[in-house]
Amino acid sequence: MKFYSGFSLKNESYLFDDYINTSEYTVCGFSYGAIKAFQYTQKQLANAKRVDTLQLFSPAFFQSKDAKFKRLQLISYKKNENVYLRQFIESCFFPHAKKIVEHRNTKAEELEELLAYEWDLQELQKLLTKGVKIEVYLASEDRIIDVEQARELFLKVATVTYIKNANHFLQTN
Repeated sequence: MKFYSGFSLKNESYLFDDYINTSEYTVCGFSYGAIKAFQYTQKQLANAKRVDTLQLFSPAFFQSKDAKFKRLQLISYKKNENVYLRQFIESCFFPHAKKIVEHRNTKAEELEELLAYEWDLQELQKLLTKGVKIEVYLASEDRIIDVEQARELFLKVATVTYIKNANHFLQTN
């Protein structure tokens, strides 16, 4: 199993232990890491490598947000990265108690990438034609992504698990 971390995070995969398929042919990603997991899977398949399952945990989904929202996120990050990241993590855990997460150095370009990223339905469908099972996990109390728009898109190509009373980290308590 290969896991890609969310924006500014590292080693948070333990939060998804209840959902992760530990097969060596599974690729997983959380939030921003879901984008990276998808891109990695595409490259693996292009190089005739085996991937059976792609698991996307609260995949970064901002394609329904307007330019003003995205611009404000970047301005806030650039103004004070530490404050932005603290508030971001608090929002990720809302409405439940914060758990321990490790951080890594970030760049504004990563935030720009995740805010600008648009999931391509045709590219996702290509994975299906190559035998990859796509699983998406979304949370009802997620304050980070547009859950309803993500659900609408991913239902066309994936098994979508909708977790009631869960936050962006899929935690229910």
